[in-house]
Amino acid sequence: MTAIRSVTLLGATGSVGSSTVDLLKRGNGRYRVEAVTAHRNAAALAQVARELNARFAVVGDPDAYRELKDALSGTGIEAASGEAALIEAAKRPAEWVMAAISGSVGLKPTLAAAQRGATVALANKECLVCAGGVFMRTAAAAGATVLPVDSEHNAIFQALSAGPREDVSRVIITASGGPFRTWTREAMRSATLEQALKHPNWSMGPKITIDSATMMNKCLELIEAHHLFAVEPERLAVLVHPQSIIHGMVEYRDGSVVAQLGSPDMRIPIAHCLAWPARIDGPAARLDLAQIGSLSFEAPDPDRFPALALGRRALEAGGAVPTVFNAANEVAVAAFIARQLGFGGIADLVEATLDAADRRNATAEPKNIDEALAVDNMARSLAQDLVPEIAAKAV
Repeated sequence: MTAIRSVTLLGATGSVGSSTVDLLKRGNGRYRVEAVTAHRNAAALAQVARELNARFAVVGDPDAYRELKDALSGTGIEAASGEAALIEAAKRPAEWVMAAISGSVGLKPTLAAAQRGATVALANKECLVCAGGVFMRTAAAAGATVLPVDSEHNAIFQALSAGPREDVSRVIITASGGPFRTWTREAMRSATLEQALKHPNWSMGPKITIDSATMMNKCLELIEAHHLFAVEPERLAVLVHPQSIIHGMVEYRDGSVVAQLGSPDMRIPIAHCLAWPARIDGPAARLDLAQIGSLSFEAPDPDRFPALALGRRALEAGGAVPTVFNAANEVAVAAFIARQLGFGGIADLVEATLDAADRRNATAEPKNIDEALAVDNMARSLAQDLVPEIAAKAV
């Protein structure tokens, strides 16, 4: 890399955003930061904006605007707030955009970056789970490049370079198995929040850590992979790999299996996307296979992890079913974190919401982002109404 690359960070203060900031600070002048955003953490965002000498900083929550503006007073960094400002940040002339705003609020800003033909490093699951067809068609029409940041999808992206797409027979996403990999289903149903948050390998936010414990994260990743790589559901598979060293594999028609390996550090896939199509030096620990000694693998267990069957149902049904699946899971996880729902109730609530949406015939393919958001809102409302009923069944 020789030319200075202009970048924008949508979601600069979360776990992915913080790892990206770390890499940018090590960039030795390779990067110019156009814009940074956060949801409501104005103090953290102001610090990032100053450290990276960003031109524009946005908080999604208008109530945090005054704090951000005061924190940036005298710096020359422009401050703004609200959805329109998030979209403006995405539209600003940055060549490379990290799309790490979590939740459906990240849909419109990420789409805005794709619509202007930017290189979008995609860490927002909702773009693909809630509106995958719309998002990928829009990106292709605008000539945008979509680079997967998630460690599993980034691994597959790298492994796909080994041969023509028509020679791919299977795409395999690995799963750590989370903190309950060896637990019985009965024990898992009464697992506590504290137990669910103890991931054996990764340091992540609470939502994705709980998704790993239920294996909902693998369901979402299958749906994302379907859209990212145009792979049919029947050619997508999950393999449990407790060490989290192999992040993804691609099997080719001749029997060859190409895998990407690396330490469980999100700075590896982020660095790959940040420099693509080149490579840069990264700070992650180097892989020492001799020290690790052995790698093990297990078939996923849909009986102990009922989320797997629900995710496959959503993937194969298509349309708006993945949107409903994701929205219901977000409500279920929030209820679990709030101790309104037991761990076993997460999958129960998702299944009940899918059934309710089917009965309403509310699962047609969204034609645009607004339709996808409407389905998302409908599904959240359905799921929220079902929380007391599901919680009562567990008593």
